Amino acid sequence: MDQRTIPTQEEEQASTEQFEHVEGKRRRRVWVLLAVLLLLGFATWIGVKQFRKQSAAASKPRQTGPTPVVAAAAHRGDVGMYVTGLGAVTPLYTVNVKARVDGQLMKVDYREGQIVNKGAPIAELDSRPFEVQLTQAEGQLMKDQSALQNALIDLQRYETLLAHNAIAQQIVATQKATVAQDRGVVKIDEGNIANAKLNIAYCHITSPISGRVGLRLVDPGNIVHAADANGLLVITQLQPISVIFTVPEDQLPPVLKRFRAGQHLRVDALERDNTTMLGSGELTTIDNEIDQTTGTVRLRGTFSNKDDALFPNQFVNARLLLEEKRGVVLVPNAAVQRNGSVTFVYLVKPDQTVTVRNVNMGTSNENETEIASGLAPGDVVVTTGVDKLQEGSKVNVQLQNPGGSGQKTTSSQQPADAGRDHKGARKQRSSNQ
Repeated sequence: MDQRTIPTQEEEQASTEQFEHVEGKRRRRVWVLLAVLLLLGFATWIGVKQFRKQSAAASKPRQTGPTPVVAAAAHRGDVGMYVTGLGAVTPLYTVNVKARVDGQLMKVDYREGQIVNKGAPIAELDSRPFEVQLTQAEGQLMKDQSALQNALIDLQRYETLLAHNAIAQQIVATQKATVAQDRGVVKIDEGNIANAKLNIAYCHITSPISGRVGLRLVDPGNIVHAADANGLLVITQLQPISVIFTVPEDQLPPVLKRFRAGQHLRVDALERDNTTMLGSGELTTIDNEIDQTTGTVRLRGTFSNKDDALFPNQFVNARLLLEEKRGVVLVPNAAVQRNGSVTFVYLVKPDQTVTVRNVNMGTSNENETEIASGLAPGDVVVTTGVDKLQEGSKVNVQLQNPGGSGQKTTSSQQPADAGRDHKGARKQRSSNQ
């Protein structure tokens, strides 16, 4: 028979108090959790409400005044189709003048940087040793000529005696050989004289080409040798001069086609900023092979360089004119905008608002772009301030004249002018259609 212990009244009271304590903690945690959830919910509701208010305010169009912009009218003009490349100014002739005989440099007849003509004296070497050789050679020639003359007289005498059978045939033959030998000696003497005269001429150095003299490499008084590695001076031809530049091999076929057809293709040389013109010349040579490492081919353009604007070894930007398009629609480069593969412009309407007009581009240069389709002469397009525009934006136009300066137009003038331009554009497009 089980015997269970019956709790006393004190134990039951303690157990009841412990249970009530645990239940109280549990209820407090539940209330705290509910309060936190309510606060989070209220904060979320406030945030969403504020976000919706800001979005609604941002979506409402702002009531602002017209956007100031600079615009230009499309016009008809000429634009060239160019092939460009990086080049270097290369003289047609550069001569390192060297001494052709050994001797002392007596004087120089030029100034550094001077322009000299072909055949002009530029330096002199000491010619006295060669003058002495010339005198010796001339004396030896006179001696050998006398011996030759005596041998000829003896030969004539022996031939007379041989005709009377007074001497043997061998004596005459020997004398003939002596005469031939003396003639050879005279020839050698004449060669020595010519050699001495040539050396004397080499002592008087003249310019082999017309051009500009560089810095002096040897001062007077020094002994120079024909075998010296360095020369006396360097002369560079400046007029005419050439520019050797490279073009990609993909652009070579149209150049070859026109060059072989006998067309005179113009070549322009510009400074590195691609705006300052240094000179214009003509394509004269196309290299005979393509550089496989760069995929380019070298071309040579020849320039008259009358103003000496092109300097040897100067780096320039060269552009070859392939074709000049005449009477095409042109707009400033700044007017053409791009969005991915789409090109467009902001066209100013008669009511002083802008609309987006897609265009097709043609040839471009450093200032203007050809519009193949999408615009007509007289259409006004925005060039400055496009970052603040969108479809239908109100604008205050400052019209740019062809010279590039802006001219302020009033509100009354702008719609009328734009209206006339657009009417002309519509007439042009209708006539083209």
